[in-house]
Amino acid sequence: MNTTRRRFQRGLLAGLTVAALHAAFGLGPAHAQSTADLAAAAQKEGKLVIYGVTDNEQANHLIREFRAMYPAVNVEYSNMSTTELYNRFISETAAGSSADVTWSSSMDLQIKLVNDGYAQPHKSPETAKLPEWANWKNEAFGTTYEPIGFVYNKRLIPAGDVPQTHADFIKLLNTQTDKFKGKVNTYDPEKSGVGFMLVTQDKQVNAAGFAELQKALGAVQAKVQASTGTMMERIASGENLIGYNLNAAYALTRAQKDPSIGIVLPRDYTLVISRVMFIAKKAKNPNAAKLWLDFVLSKKGQEIIASKADLYAIRPDVEGDTTASGLKKQLGDALRPVAINTGLLTYLDQAKRLEFLKQWNSTVKGK
Repeated sequence: MNTTRRRFQRGLLAGLTVAALHAAFGLGPAHAQSTADLAAAAQKEGKLVIYGVTDNEQANHLIREFRAMYPAVNVEYSNMSTTELYNRFISETAAGSSADVTWSSSMDLQIKLVNDGYAQPHKSPETAKLPEWANWKNEAFGTTYEPIGFVYNKRLIPAGDVPQTHADFIKLLNTQTDKFKGKVNTYDPEKSGVGFMLVTQDKQVNAAGFAELQKALGAVQAKVQASTGTMMERIASGENLIGYNLNAAYALTRAQKDPSIGIVLPRDYTLVISRVMFIAKKAKNPNAAKLWLDFVLSKKGQEIIASKADLYAIRPDVEGDTTASGLKKQLGDALRPVAINTGLLTYLDQAKRLEFLKQWNSTVKGK
C-alpha cells in the first residue's frame, strides 16, 4: 500500500471517529462536520489552557467528558478568584502569554476585557439555543443560569422568620437587630469582583430598597467576606445565621451534604448571573478553545452542568430543577437575569466605583 493511500485511509478513519463520537452525543450532521474540522485542528494544537473561577471539582465534570471526546487535547485548568483572574490575564497578555479561555462569574469584569479588545469572535452553532441576552457580539457567552439568594442556618432561624423577599430580609434585620448583630454575612464588594457586581445590580433593580438594605446591614454590623466558601462555613457552624446575595448553586451543593443549610430565592426578584466565557484574542490554541466553548454550550455540556456540576444550565431545552426552565417554573417573572452587554460597565467607571464603595463603606461598614 503506497504512502498516499495510507494517509487517505488514516484521515478517513479519523473523520469517522469524530462523526461517530458526535452521533453518540446527539449532534446533527452539519454540526458534526464543523466540529470535525475544529477537532482536527485542535488535535494538532494538543493543548487547552483555561482560567476559571469554578471550583476544580465542578469544572472537572466537564473537563473529563471533554477529554473523553477529544483525548488528544490536554486541558490545563487554573482555578482562582474573580479579581485574580482579571489581573492575571491582563498582566500575562501584556507579557505575551495568556490563557486560551477565561470563564468567570464576574460578568462585568469579563465584559470589560472583551470591550477592551482581549477577545476573539467565534460563531458557535450552539448560540442559537442561548437567550439573546447571553451572547454579546459572538465574543462573550453566558454558560450558566445561577440564581442569587439568601442562605441561612435552618437550626437557628425559625421557619416563620425566614425571609421570602428583600423587604422581608430588611424587616427581619430591623426588628431583630440584637439577635442578628454580627451574625449576617455577604460579599465584600472591595475584594470580590462578583460581590461588587451583585450589589450594583441590586441598586439598579431596586434603588429605593437598596438604600434601606444598606442601612439594615449596617445596623447589624454585617460581616463581609471575599469567599463564598468562607461565608457558607460560618453559616453552617452557626457563627453567622444568614448570608445575603449568595450563589444558590454553591449553596445547593453544600445543602445536599449539610441539612443545616437552607436556601431562599426571593419572590420579589431573584438576580441570575451567568459564568461568562470568552476566547482570548491571542490564544495559542484557538481551535481547542472553540471546541471547548461549543462543548460547554452543547446540550450534553449543559446537562453535565445541571446534573453533575450543580451550576444550573442556561439552555431552555435542558430540563430539571437546576436549569433555567426549572427556575422559570418556580419563580416566573421574579427572575432577573443579568444581561451580557456594556451596561455591566457602568459601575466599573473609576469615579462611579469609588463613589459607590465610599457610600457602601460608610453605611454598611461604618467607616
